[in-house]
Amino acid sequence: MTSSSIYNCTVVHKRFIPKEHHFKYDVFALFLDLSELSNIEKNIHLFSYNKFNLISFHDSDHGPRDGSSVIDWVKKNLIENKIDTENIKIKLLCYPRIFGYVFNPLSVFYIYNADEKLISILYEVKNTFGEQHTYVFKIEGDENLLQHNCEKKFHVSPFIEMECKYFFRVLKPSEKISIIIDQYKKNEKLLYASQVGKKTELNNKELFKSYIKNPMMTFKIIIAIHFEAFKLWMKGIKFIKKKLKIKNNLTFEN
Repeated sequence: MTSSSIYNCTVVHKRFIPKEHHFKYDVFALFLDLSELSNIEKNIHLFSYNKFNLISFHDSDHGPRDGSSVIDWVKKNLIENKIDTENIKIKLLCYPRIFGYVFNPLSVFYIYNADEKLISILYEVKNTFGEQHTYVFKIEGDENLLQHNCEKKFHVSPFIEMECKYFFRVLKPSEKISIIIDQYKKNEKLLYASQVGKKTELNNKELFKSYIKNPMMTFKIIIAIHFEAFKLWMKGIKFIKKKLKIKNNLTFEN
């Protein structure tokens, strides 16, 4: 038994201005205790760590994205934000590679202390230009529903301007997982995005079942992103040119 698991989820996006647009699709995400990756590889034949398999996880897909330790990267950034890293547990909600390919629009790191209390969340956001920005939040209190907000600092969609704010509503992972992001331009709601799912055990049987339901999931995600962008363009929504070129930024939020 491990503390890692699978979440079978539905992703929903709804755009409200200047024109309405929405889509939804089913996915499965892995909720990985990063200290268990080698053990998971030994016990789940379909899964490999830093090697090719039907389903795999690679350090180079997250954090510094240079193949070095994601755990060390998380600890370094927590220390810089004055968050205690002694005996912490780092869990990551992400899409795995399928047949060696993955694109994660959003990956979420959940950081727990030795008492299993959630003390920090890192939202790792990627765009299709090969860039990444991570928003780091410190968690205080013990509420089940976490709410926080920040200014948008990273160009994601070429159809949404930079002058926006994010409002996050996140349930602590349990039998259900829920991540909701509302994006506002000035005081007007522009976008609603959510990923909601149910937990199942991470083992050979359940991983294969999740794969069979979404056999080409990671390819579907990147195709869907471009297809939905084409539909936005067809609706006449303004194309926003990306002004900044970054590779891997990180900000500490209040």
